[in-house]
Amino acid sequence: MIQHIVSAIGGVAVLGVISICLFFAVFGAALLWTLCLKKTFVATMELLPLHDEEPIFAEKGANHG
Repeated sequence: MIQHIVSAIGGVAVLGVISICLFFAVFGAALLWTLCLKKTFVATMELLPLHDEEPIFAEKGANHG
């Protein structure tokens, strides 16, 4: 039943091509962004979950807990 409904919609093949292109564009942009990150930033971020201290962006005097 769903196949009949989808086949009745015009331009379904075009939507598939657009979605694949959009997926690869977003994936490529994320990959390019990741490769362009500074190594010091990546090293800081990979150690962040292991710190027991307050986050750097926390305001002084704020009680978080």
